[in-house]
Amino acid sequence: MDGTTVPPNCLAGIKVLDLTQFEAGTTCTEALAWMGADVVKVENPDGGEAGRRGVSDPYYFMIYNANKRSITVNLKSESGLALVKDMAKHADVFAENFGPGVIERLGLGYDVISALNPRIIYAQVKGFGVGSPYEKGLCFDPIAQACGGAMSITGEPGGKPIKPGPTIGDTGTGMLMAFSIVSALYQRGSTGKGRRLQAAMQDSVMHYSRGMFIRQAQTGQAAPRRPAGGNAPSGIFPCKPGGPNDYVYLLTSRANPEHWPRLLKLIGREELIGDPRYDKASARVEREAEVNEIIAQWTRQHTKEEAMALISGAGVPAGAVFDSMELTNEPSFYERGILQTMHHGDWKMTMTTWPVRFDGAPAPIKPAPLLGEHTTEALGDWLGLSAEEVEALRREGTV
Repeated sequence: MDGTTVPPNCLAGIKVLDLTQFEAGTTCTEALAWMGADVVKVENPDGGEAGRRGVSDPYYFMIYNANKRSITVNLKSESGLALVKDMAKHADVFAENFGPGVIERLGLGYDVISALNPRIIYAQVKGFGVGSPYEKGLCFDPIAQACGGAMSITGEPGGKPIKPGPTIGDTGTGMLMAFSIVSALYQRGSTGKGRRLQAAMQDSVMHYSRGMFIRQAQTGQAAPRRPAGGNAPSGIFPCKPGGPNDYVYLLTSRANPEHWPRLLKLIGREELIGDPRYDKASARVEREAEVNEIIAQWTRQHTKEEAMALISGAGVPAGAVFDSMELTNEPSFYERGILQTMHHGDWKMTMTTWPVRFDGAPAPIKPAPLLGEHTTEALGDWLGLSAEEVEALRREGTV
């Protein structure tokens, strides 16, 4: 990138013992690592965590594990378990998102870890909450989005439910947990005591979808599938040349009645300003298909970039539907440091950095670790073990 990246270092000195896998838990600990925490990922010597093993290339693992260190520990051995417990004594945060009951069967449950270190923040991400009828069920992002209400409000009216593209069940839950961990760390400064934090993916999706309860309160019925906006015209409109993502989303708000006449002036339909068929928001909703076609006749004559620029320039909110390649090819993201390139062994990929700037500078991306890359280094830093002592642990199969 052109410019300077600066590590935020807000959590410098905080040690995170990371036993997470896949996306929800790893997102949480990755966020803490971006803020400067020393996140040490504990992985199985035989292939690493499940997210590292489950695909033929490392891209999935890379994007959710930037900025961390990796050690390998055999948790099925008594010596390996003892090693992790020793690390827990030095940790500020313990994070895990194994399936229900797994961490307890490993011998690393909350009661065990908090007894070793009463100051620790013990963070757990599960699919469903304690007391839920589905508490023992396995969960991935699409399951959480289905059970948390997001799918029920996504899609066209009269159509089937659709899973939103962003992984709010996984990454969304991880971000909520990361904020909660930082809050608990702040409180610990005055109380000296740790906390147990439990986040359920279903509950988190319901939180992100909480706007649906507004509609339910207004109507007394379940929130329907309807594109965001609730006004006309609001929605996705086709653009030239007609590719799969050649659309622009525009929104006219009930809160700003000027959006509609501004749009009519832009598209050359001033004669419709004040027309009683369309003048009021309620009238436009009744004639939504007709109103949408009036707008679509204009958008079809423009590319999505042209449409976005012209509509936005007229004072009406609009956004082109950009795909991942178009975003990757936009130079300003690199100039601003929002997109950076990660090198992971012989692999490399472009990914987003932490989107919040600290004092005007973006955070750098440090590569996701190779399996066990930091075993000697991290055990030395945390436990004071020498390279010879770590090598002895390797020979006995502990790490």
